[in-house]
Amino acid sequence: MQVEAQTQEKPDSLAPMAAAEPEAAKGDESLIEDIRLLGRLLGDAVREHEGQSAFERIETIRRLSVSASRYQDADADRNLDALLRALTAEEARTVIRAFSYFSHLANIAEDLHPLQQRARAQANGSVSGAPSLATTLAHLRKAAVGVGKIAQALSHGWISPVLTAHPTEVRRKSLLDAEHAIFKLLAAREHLRGKAERAQNEMQLRARIAQLWQTELLRHSRLTVRDEIENTLSYYRSTFLREIPRLYADIEQRLEGLRVPPFLRMGAWVGGDRDGNPNVTAESLSTAMRMQCETALRFYLVEVHELGAELSISRRYAGCTKALEELAARSGDDNPHRDDEPYRRALIGVYSRLAGTLEKLTGGQAARHAVAPGEPYANSWALLADLVTIDESLRVHHSEVIATQRLEPLIRAVEVFGFHLATLDLRQSSDRHEETIAELLKVARIADDYAALTEAEKQTLLLRLLSDPRPVRLPQATYSENAASELTIVERAAEMRRLYGDEAIRHYIISHTETVSDLLEVLLLQKECGLMRGTLDPRDWEKVAADLIIVPLFETIDDLRNATPIMREFYALPGIVKLILNSGAQQDIMLGYSDSNKDGGILTSMWELYRTSTALAEFFASLPNITLRLFHGRGGTVGRGGGPSYDAILAQPPGTVNGQIRLTEQGEVIAAKYANPQIGHVNLELLVAATLEATLLSQHKAPPPEFLEAAEKLSQTGMSAYRGLVYGTEGFVDFFFSSTPIAEIASLNIGSRPASRKPSRRIEDLRAIPWSFSWAQARVALPGWFGFGSAIAHFLEEDGEAQLALLRRMSQEWPFFGALLSNIDMILSKTDMSIARHYAGLVEDRALAERIFGMIADEHARALDALEKIRGSKERLADNPALARSLRHRIPYIAPLNYLQVELIRRHRLGESGDDIREGILMSINGISAGLRNTG
Repeated sequence: MQVEAQTQEKPDSLAPMAAAEPEAAKGDESLIEDIRLLGRLLGDAVREHEGQSAFERIETIRRLSVSASRYQDADADRNLDALLRALTAEEARTVIRAFSYFSHLANIAEDLHPLQQRARAQANGSVSGAPSLATTLAHLRKAAVGVGKIAQALSHGWISPVLTAHPTEVRRKSLLDAEHAIFKLLAAREHLRGKAERAQNEMQLRARIAQLWQTELLRHSRLTVRDEIENTLSYYRSTFLREIPRLYADIEQRLEGLRVPPFLRMGAWVGGDRDGNPNVTAESLSTAMRMQCETALRFYLVEVHELGAELSISRRYAGCTKALEELAARSGDDNPHRDDEPYRRALIGVYSRLAGTLEKLTGGQAARHAVAPGEPYANSWALLADLVTIDESLRVHHSEVIATQRLEPLIRAVEVFGFHLATLDLRQSSDRHEETIAELLKVARIADDYAALTEAEKQTLLLRLLSDPRPVRLPQATYSENAASELTIVERAAEMRRLYGDEAIRHYIISHTETVSDLLEVLLLQKECGLMRGTLDPRDWEKVAADLIIVPLFETIDDLRNATPIMREFYALPGIVKLILNSGAQQDIMLGYSDSNKDGGILTSMWELYRTSTALAEFFASLPNITLRLFHGRGGTVGRGGGPSYDAILAQPPGTVNGQIRLTEQGEVIAAKYANPQIGHVNLELLVAATLEATLLSQHKAPPPEFLEAAEKLSQTGMSAYRGLVYGTEGFVDFFFSSTPIAEIASLNIGSRPASRKPSRRIEDLRAIPWSFSWAQARVALPGWFGFGSAIAHFLEEDGEAQLALLRRMSQEWPFFGALLSNIDMILSKTDMSIARHYAGLVEDRALAERIFGMIADEHARALDALEKIRGSKERLADNPALARSLRHRIPYIAPLNYLQVELIRRHRLGESGDDIREGILMSINGISAGLRNTG
């Protein structure tokens, strides 16, 4: 299979991409060549395994789709629809597999291409204008920001991507591994010489693509939490454990050798996020921490073993420090062959103690034993001290190059990952906390009906209990399964911190934070479970501290608007400021992009997030010595805060980053960003670059008042339009559940979490992830743009020319508004109302379908018109020609998947059964997701 050109094609071949589009393809010759190659090899695999007739059928579909999608050929569209409707379920499944795998292969080539361009630029010693650490440092130099100030910002910084498990990752690990192998083979072609080498490489690619074609695309059993943990840990093995130390080394080299403390660290939710997921328990928390620890320790064991093999330095030719001699003497290695090799003996001792640590903390066994497992390390700092002893000795005795190249990355890894690998967050909904506290208080005869108390009464009671050293929980009492589960998981967190270190579990996130009592309830749970020292009694204020940072999560529009008042009221309570100061003087606050969008639409969500961030930053600036760190709960789609992280960070309000940022990485976005170590390195680098730029260059760029006033007006109109459709239109829920594959997505084995928080069809109860995912599959992507067109049209009704000029200024001068427009532009470029109309055809009530689809199509037209007016161009993605070209070439390969998905869903809902139909639907979900990329 191969992307086509507008040229004559042989009937049995797949045509080359863009041969008739020299301007569009300028500079992309190697990308075009790679996609041609992968498409041809996929076509050969289809012909070989499925037969000539299947290949020709797929070719016919491809040609018709190109004509219909790219050239608006009405006859081709009708013929394509008729052909697809006539396919048997088995034939449809083969077609879906072919187009799905083509999207996967095109993604590989497109991911490789910018990396190759970047490498060529670096080899030439040039700095391109594209986002990168080098570009950011150039901007800082131009602004007279010196190396010392940059290093200082990093020394006080905290950047943490947090990997989560959500039901949008539709690719199996075995497929990711095969795709990575194809990526490496494709990358190697640039350096091959001669026909023989290229022929051998092509044969290896052919074998991998044949393997891909014969590999099951779907999971046949639902993922467990343990599966999700293992999937997440694979990214540490492939990328984070090596690339993060390399990134630190790169940064320090660019900072003229200044060493910076660890500021970039990993976070995790998998195994600790139990909000709406009954499968997450205290046992899954223990499992996650044990598996994380084992991943880190086995990495250290391999590195120490390899270092021991390399550091064959003899005492006769290079000396060593007394501390190194003592470390070697304690190793337990008495092999006479290594008597004059103190570095090797020291590392054998380190390996022995690491093996003992592995056995103690995880029950695992090390692979090699020069000596028996030794005394376990008490903590990662003890391991670090031994490695620093070796490092210092090497540097003192003329082996600095060895220390820098081989030992320093391991030291940095231990600093960053410790024995815990990543900080695992706890998360639960505030209503579950209230239920647990209510039961504790009822059993203890303190309050018969805690939930019925007013907010003021709850606060008074909770503060009294937090000021009393006596526990509320009765040792001999029996509690409900739900309450016992909540208490057990918090107790287990205390145990995990003792085993793996304080950074193992540091944050407790409270979903649906709506009141101050929501925060106090979690403080009381910490007190009851051994995670709080001292009390809120004024006599204890000097020593009171909590082990876990209480992290309110503000999700809906109303929650965001109440965030600052809630935090102001919380910090005004007696003893709270002292508690936070004694607990580390850090306050994380999480902002929910997904649910705020589902609640109020794209414009209001982004505007309220902006306003809330600004207000929180201003409030915390008034508090003494407490650091605010905003935690951005972003998803993959624009409707869930997606889009480029670099642009999103730069679009944050001035003064809200300050070197501190956490952000979620979710679903298929994790694989896209971090499955490949080279791509992962670039994405991690961009996080650092954007944080530096937002911290050091945006402090004096507050938008003028007229920008803020305009944004408020747009938000009000946009929210009215969005809520009018989603929550105010009769029959909308039926339209949504019928015209999207939401029901089929719920049955796809792509996560351990249910699609809805409650067993209902209410939009309010539906998780934002399947909400956005479903609309993306149907090519509507409604959460990413609906309400924008109406907002702009209404804004321009009064003094249109002046208002339009203002919007254009906002687009050019205000990063927030510019990023918002870019994201809406990007998501609109992936919508297709013609395809969406096919999905609307699934709605049995035709009058309902026409009415609601008409509302959506009208707003879609208004959104396109609005972008055209502000940006002065009808072309989508005019400021991102690379993505525009990519979509132009890939959209014709997604369309057949959409058409077949609709047809198979229709058959399925009419009662046709069988694995071919069910698997065909689920495969099409995979393929569309791969083609559109940021869909979850």
